[in-house]
Parts: sequence; C-alpha cells; structure tokens
Amino acid sequence: MKTITEAHARIRSHIRHTPLEHSVLLSKMTGANVYLKLENWQLTGSFKLRGAMNKILSIPEAERQDKTFVAASTGNHAAGFAYAIKKLGLRGEVFLPKIVSPSKLEYLRSFGVPLHFHGQDSLETEIHTREYANTHGHILVHPYNDSDIIAGQGTIGLEIAQDLSEVEAVFVPVGGGGLVAGIAEYLKSYNTDIQIIGCEPTNSPEMSVSIERGHIIEELIAKPTLSDGTAGGIEQGAITFDLCKKLVDKFVLVSEKEIAEALLWLLKNRQMMVEGSAGLALASLLKTTEKYQGKNVVLIVCGRRLSFEKLQKIVSSQ
Repeated sequence: MKTITEAHARIRSHIRHTPLEHSVLLSKMTGANVYLKLENWQLTGSFKLRGAMNKILSIPEAERQDKTFVAASTGNHAAGFAYAIKKLGLRGEVFLPKIVSPSKLEYLRSFGVPLHFHGQDSLETEIHTREYANTHGHILVHPYNDSDIIAGQGTIGLEIAQDLSEVEAVFVPVGGGGLVAGIAEYLKSYNTDIQIIGCEPTNSPEMSVSIERGHIIEELIAKPTLSDGTAGGIEQGAITFDLCKKLVDKFVLVSEKEIAEALLWLLKNRQMMVEGSAGLALASLLKTTEKYQGKNVVLIVCGRRLSFEKLQKIVSSQ
C-alpha cells in the first residue's frame, strides 16, 4: 500500500481523480449496487496515464533530463506515455504493433513523439522495445511489467476507497495484469474481504490460462477480439503473474457477443462510447449477477477509444 500512496502523492497533480458514479439503472437490472469508475474520463482517455506518469516521475530529475524514454503499446499506454513526456519536457519514443487501430494512431501522432512500428501483437512489440532500450541505454516504460507502473495503476484503488467506504467487489479488465494487480494490491491491503474479479475476453484469456497452468504460457494464440486493449501475450517473467495469482479471487471470461452487448448498453443508456476492454467489466457482471445481489460492486471502465469501424461492426451485428 505504501508504494501506491507514494505514487498518488507523486502523480495526483498530473492526473484526474476520475468519478465513481452510482448507476441506478444497472443497480436495478442486476440487483447489486453498481458503481462505475470512469477511467474513460482520464486526461488521455484511459487509466494508462497513471502508471506511465508514476514511472517517469520515479526517475531522479537529473537522470530524466539526460535520458530518452521508450514505450511499447497498442495505443493507450503509448498515449499516456506521450502525454507525460510532452508535459514534462522530456525525450521519448513509442513502439507500436502494426495492428494498432487508426483512431489510436491518429491521436498518438498529435503528440509529436516519434513513432516506430514493429511486430503483429503487443508481446512481440514489447520484447523488441526492451531490447532496443537495453542496446541504446534508454529507460523503458513498460505497459505492465514494472512495480512503478503497477503502483501508478493502483492509485485507482486508492481513489475507490476514498470515494466508497464499503467496497465488496471490483470487476477489472485484465491483459498484462498491471491494472488489476495495482487495484487489488491497494484494496486487499485496505480490506482483505474485497473480491477482485479479473475480466477477460474468451478470445484472449492469457492471464487466467497461465494461472491455471501454473506458468506464463507462450503457445496460446489469441483470436481477434473487440477488447484489443487486453489482447496479446504476457512477457516471460512478468511480475504481474504472481500478483494476479495471489490477489485475483476469480476470473470471468466473456464472449465477443457479450462484450458488444455491454458496449451498446453503455452507448444507449449512458450515451457513453467506450473501447472493447472497457466493456469487459460490465459484461462480466451481467454474466454473474446472481452472485452479487445487494453488494457494492465497482466496474472499472478503463478507456474510451473505440474506432468508428468497430462501432459500425458492433451495431450491424445486433
């Protein structure tokens, strides 16, 4: 908990304390007391700004000014990283997989940070970027496999605890595990009875399958998913694996149809367009409502960028 409270003190003037909004309609639908943690309202459109800013500010100022920072991402981590680099007046480069969505790419270009393309998925890009950083003596700002990144994401848990005194369950999207590990680390220290539910697409369940098998898997090939922000493999040796194994109480896997329905529900009923990974938490709650009757439940709405092409596909499929 200490590293997360320190991270909060370090980054709070650079980020937005996002709303924790009670949803009357979802509460009536599910029988739970449902709250939405609106990280889609974060300054760069997702929670990733927290971890990137904390990692960069954790480096001594003299070293920050002297070094170049590099990051790999499918989009949201890159956006948080680029925002932080520009705001702090530092040097940075971003590596992206070739499958990055056009909407995210257009946004990233607006920061003026050099962009490089390598690989077909996030894991391939991450491995290449680490090698590049080591070769050139740059500082790597990893999307999840870093204690400073995890502590930054954990400030979401701190804010939830500040805004809601009795939290009983939190539904968190899971990709590399940095978000869920940080939130769980803080909230479990705050109250061990809080249930942490990891939410994954059935088409890309790398973390839950890795935990089930007892090691980080390499052979699982992810299928296409609306939740592109959580898709792709996990780096071997990632510290998030053991944290998720220890702190996540259970995983819920949801289909592409269930993700699409969750996204459309938010659009129709909250006039809120969010990305596929942000639909995972709602889809997971809707799939398991009978277990959370009368409980205070928080859904992490992790990001807002949904391409127009994906939105068209979702609407036409209904």
